[in-house]
Amino acid sequence: MRPLDPSPSAYDHVLRLRVVRAFESRPLDAPDLDAILEAARWTGSSKNRQDWAFVVIEGQEDLDAVSAAGDFTAPVRAAAAAIALVRLPGGNDFDIGRLGQNIMLAAAARRVGSCPITLHHEEAAAEVLGLPADHRCRWIIALGYPDTVAEVDSRRSARSRGMGGRKPPEELISRGRLGG
Repeated sequence: MRPLDPSPSAYDHVLRLRVVRAFESRPLDAPDLDAILEAARWTGSSKNRQDWAFVVIEGQEDLDAVSAAGDFTAPVRAAAAAIALVRLPGGNDFDIGRLGQNIMLAAAARRVGSCPITLHHEEAAAEVLGLPADHRCRWIIALGYPDTVAEVDSRRSARSRGMGGRKPPEELISRGRLGG
């Protein structure tokens, strides 16, 4: 396997990824959704087991139904589509997290906004998604084309309430031992 070439634009893409909670009211173009799903399929996993499945949810009725399985799911109801991340038997949350991040990065590369959402009521999610008893779905990624005006207003409002930004490195990074 040939190593990846250093790419300042890819690194910048990672640093600039932002959650989008306000979407335009138009469906996702099929090539965009297909590209996002293909990137998801190529996500790395422990021992390359790929202990996951994806459920694509489209249509307001289905988006509303799955959003009832969480407590803070307005972005799912506002989305054009969502991808439920189903953990299969033997799977782990670390791999599901990698999967979610790859979906979000691939979406951003296609100019599609995304928002990770927790489904707090797993039994309800399993019922809506038709999951077998040994499958779990705790997270879903809302997708849609960003409503840029609403997003700017939302970020401005969040900053005025003291939310947003990043902690300085010295609050997050230790060397050798926590606090070291």
